[in-house]
This record gives sequence, C-alpha cells and structure tokens, in this order.
Amino acid sequence: MARKSAKLGIVGFYSRYILPNIISCGCGMRSMREKRQALAPRAAGVVRKLGLGSGHNLPFYDPQRVTKVFGLEPEPGMLAKARRRVKKAAVDVELLPEKAENVSLPDGSVDTVLVTFSLCTIPDVRAALRGARRVLKPGGRLLFCEHGRSPDADVFARQQRLEPTWKRLFGGCHLTRDIPGSVRAAGFHIEELESGYMPKAPKVGGYVYEGMAAR
Repeated sequence: MARKSAKLGIVGFYSRYILPNIISCGCGMRSMREKRQALAPRAAGVVRKLGLGSGHNLPFYDPQRVTKVFGLEPEPGMLAKARRRVKKAAVDVELLPEKAENVSLPDGSVDTVLVTFSLCTIPDVRAALRGARRVLKPGGRLLFCEHGRSPDADVFARQQRLEPTWKRLFGGCHLTRDIPGSVRAAGFHIEELESGYMPKAPKVGGYVYEGMAAR
C-alpha cells in the first residue's frame, strides 16, 4: 500500500481510497435515501443512470418496469463500490466507466435518464445534460433530484463563500448550481418541479430540486 500511495501522490490517494468512502457515506444519509426511494421506481424501460456513484439507487428500481440500466461512473474508487451493489441488483446493470459529457450510448437509445445527487460534481453540467437529451428516445424523460443554489440570500452567500473549499474536499461538488436553469438550457421542458430543504441536512448543501423533464 505504501508503494501504491507513493505513486498516486497524496491527492490521488485521497481521491482513490478516501473520498469514495466519504461520498458514499454522505450520499447514504436517510433524507437522500428517501429521495432516491421515491424517484428511482418511476424509471422505466432502458435507463441511463448519470453518475452511478457507489450504486445507492440500485435497490430502488422496479424490475417489472426496468429492462436494463446503463450506469455511468468515471471514478475507479466509486466503481469498485458500485460493483458490489450491482451483484445484488434485481435489474440488469451494465457499468460504463466514462464521463457523462462524452457518453458512448447511441442517439435515441434509452427511455429514461435518471440523475440523483450527481450534477454537482460534473465539470460541464450542461454538456452532460445535452448528452442525456441526445440518448433519450422521443417521448423519453429525465428524472432528477439534485442539490443546488438556495433561493435564500443569506444561505446563497454562505454557499458562495464555502464553495471553493467544498469542491476541493468533496470531489468537485458545487453548492451554487442552478439546477432548473441547467436542465432547461440543455433543451429539456420541465414538466414537474419541487424544491426545498432536506430535513437534517446543512442548508448550504441541502436545498434540493426534484422533478421530471421531457425531451
């Protein structure tokens, strides 16, 4: 392990071995789990999960509705964790170790794109969402649940102050992203949208936008 960590460097070692545990633990908190549990069963047909992470959504897909899940995840540390959950999944899952901005799936190949607590870490979020729209079939839907910019001025000011440090500590996670604006800018029409603070979550990272958008 010492030889491997020397090759990786401190930042690489943190990203590969420590950060995945922090993120997986944080994303497994009860309030986030409840959001996933409410949204994931709505997915149908061939599903593209944008930002699979460690696979927290996998137990919540309805095997009577979902025929296949393509799970995108570029980070090796998160993929290692996801593989354990894939083995227990009740649906067919194919892992795609690639970035959301450059997805390899063909145009019009999936029925549902699901993204939960992942847009915050994607460097080019609008490119990722344009890619999501590209792979959706006509009539396909984007299901999303993401934390982002708070509408409260004082909370937003704190988000802005904390964001540079927050990104360094938590794998590039942004606090101030305009989630509905990014979805619309990618060409989607938002059909359902709810927002509010998650219970027991810090306000700087707990304002959540959830809904459904049409291609």
